Amino acid sequence: MTATTRKDTPVVIEGDGVELRVQDFGGDMSVAFVKFPEGTDMGPALKGLADDLCPCPHWGYLFKGRLKMRTPRGDEVYEAGEAFYWSPGHAPMALLDCEYIDFSPAKEFNEVLDHIKAQAG
Repeated sequence: MTATTRKDTPVVIEGDGVELRVQDFGGDMSVAFVKFPEGTDMGPALKGLADDLCPCPHWGYLFKGRLKMRTPRGDEVYEAGEAFYWSPGHAPMALLDCEYIDFSPAKEFNEVLDHIKAQAG
């Protein structure tokens, strides 16, 4: 696959306004279309991973909203219109309704998604 749209990308996590659509993209990478409503805190879903943080790197672009990323180095805030790189070791919290796209190593991201789904039980 060399191209996809948000609506054509499968939903892998959905509930309480959260929507993650993920597609393996180009072999080793995946693309994710993400919606987090204001107040979404992914920290609890990441409990049990190394340092209770996401161990996968992500590169992307925040289309809408404001997002706080908790890291061992301190909090970082991202605003709509910014491209980003999130190194391993982070937990997002939506300060406003957020929509973004990110690109991640598929194997590592799928492991995180499997963990999140197991936490949701």
